[in-house]
Amino acid sequence: MLETLAEFWPHLLSGAIFGADVIAAAHAVLYKRDARAAIAWVGLVWLVPVVGVVLYVTLGINRIQRRAKSLRAPAQGSMALPAPINAPPHLAGLVTLGDRLVGARLHPGNTVTVYDGGDAAYPAMWAAIEGAEHTVGLSTYIFDDDRAGARFREALAAAARRGVQVRVLVDGVGARYSLPPIVGSLQKAGVTAARFLPTVIPWRFPYMNLRNHRKILVVDGRVGFTGGMNIREGHQLSLESKHPIHDVHACFEGPVVADLVRTFADDWRFTTGEPLEGEGWEPDVGGLGPVWARGIPDGPDEDLDKLRMTFLGALAEARERVVVVSPYFLPGRALVTALNVAALRGVQVDVVIPDKSNLSLVTWATRAQLWQLAEHGVNLWATPPPFDHAKLFVVDGVWSLLGSANWDPRSLRLNFEFGVECYDETLAAQVLALAEQRIAKARRVTLAELDGRSLPVRLRDGVARLFSPYL
Repeated sequence: MLETLAEFWPHLLSGAIFGADVIAAAHAVLYKRDARAAIAWVGLVWLVPVVGVVLYVTLGINRIQRRAKSLRAPAQGSMALPAPINAPPHLAGLVTLGDRLVGARLHPGNTVTVYDGGDAAYPAMWAAIEGAEHTVGLSTYIFDDDRAGARFREALAAAARRGVQVRVLVDGVGARYSLPPIVGSLQKAGVTAARFLPTVIPWRFPYMNLRNHRKILVVDGRVGFTGGMNIREGHQLSLESKHPIHDVHACFEGPVVADLVRTFADDWRFTTGEPLEGEGWEPDVGGLGPVWARGIPDGPDEDLDKLRMTFLGALAEARERVVVVSPYFLPGRALVTALNVAALRGVQVDVVIPDKSNLSLVTWATRAQLWQLAEHGVNLWATPPPFDHAKLFVVDGVWSLLGSANWDPRSLRLNFEFGVECYDETLAAQVLALAEQRIAKARRVTLAELDGRSLPVRLRDGVARLFSPYL
């Protein structure tokens, strides 16, 4: 028997490797949406048989979507009001797109207050928590145990002592930005807190990308905050932190708050198994504000691609001007094409990014692809320090989007994000003014500058761009 195995084991091993290659290649052909990705994986599997299969199994199969779908609670029924919006004719298609993507109609009657910086946003958030009567729900990617974090912990603990139902959700990786994580001290202070998909090793597959990047605060089901701000003292420029951050957050009052509450409650149940029910968690809020708005949850589950498709739809409908502000700007090919097509149609397209990211690799990768936009007339602006973490999107002075998503693959494909699309000229003008303030201080990035980079720098940037799906 042993002699027979010794004689035939090379053939058996070759057959097993061949079978694994066939299965991996077939899986790539059947399930990869991008033909170029399918070709690359099939080539790797056959050219480097064992290594190729191992890499495909560990990196090529989208377990994230399956895992998220298996963990998430069933979607709740729509709480949106059925009334249509009287949008400009050329934006009617964008309204319909949102209806079909999100599965809920726009909410009329909202009031939106935009805060430029943590020195304005944080006091408003603290005041809302301090005025809570029934419920407080807070979800954030980063919750540092620093001066800003301590102030939030104090407000949350005080609310819990008053008998308010307080729930705090911090991402399992984001919680580690300060050590020890603040979740423990929140719990000791009487606050019910949890970590979203915690893991001993933060970069352990598959959790390295399945992150909750949302920033949501909801109070009594009547007021909600969302935007780009984490909880860390760098957002308060008055504190003169070592790592200052310029950012934008927004407060919503009116029916759209139900979307924020529902998204938070879904994430909380996803993490802890606890359903959030009763007064404050089931809002029925009317409103007399002028803004039509809709919350857009996005993530590597049933909400996959909702924000990316919203971006594409908004660019397709634009007629006059598009302004994009993003701290991490690594748009995929479809978004690059949509921005270029808008510019070629005569739309003024302005993209505002930090001159230097807080992540050097992102800065290099971004520079490597900006020429694709500059050559077609997209205006590129690089803002000076402090690092600008704002995420703003305005179309034709009417439509604006505020939320947590960056223009990069991690946000649009691999993380849980949240945005609110708004239809209102006054609000759009306020958001546009924030972008204009940044443009006024920025320097223009030209095609000549990009082409003038030295060969070593261009090679460095090009290599960094290869990692853009993981940055």
